[in-house]
Amino acid sequence: MNSVILIGRLTRDPEVRYTTDSQMAVATFTIAIDRIQKAGKEKQTDFPRITVFGKQAETCERYLAKGRQVCVQGRLQTGSYKNKEGATVYTTDVVADRVEFLDWGDKGEAPARQLPDIPEGFQALEDDDVPF
Repeated sequence: MNSVILIGRLTRDPEVRYTTDSQMAVATFTIAIDRIQKAGKEKQTDFPRITVFGKQAETCERYLAKGRQVCVQGRLQTGSYKNKEGATVYTTDVVADRVEFLDWGDKGEAPARQLPDIPEGFQALEDDDVPF
């Protein structure tokens, strides 16, 4: 099974490009994830690179910005390439199936919240009305 769920903050704004053949959007960004540490230990952080495809990539470009917290669900994918010096560089990326925005900011407005039809005899509650 190849499945990961990560929660972290973007280290920079997403970068979006489009494939040459199908013009599909591909967004990439990196998130910072703090490791749980025992008391007295120095904090450690991981910086996985996230790749998102299609409409979800365009949504990430529109609403995400550096510092925003996200939850990413996807799979690990490894690869390699030759750098300018001819050395082989190995990569590990997370290919996202789903990206949940955990906070919003100024880059874009949150999508309008779609409320379901309220059945007869019930009334709508505002978030401030919920006791928890």
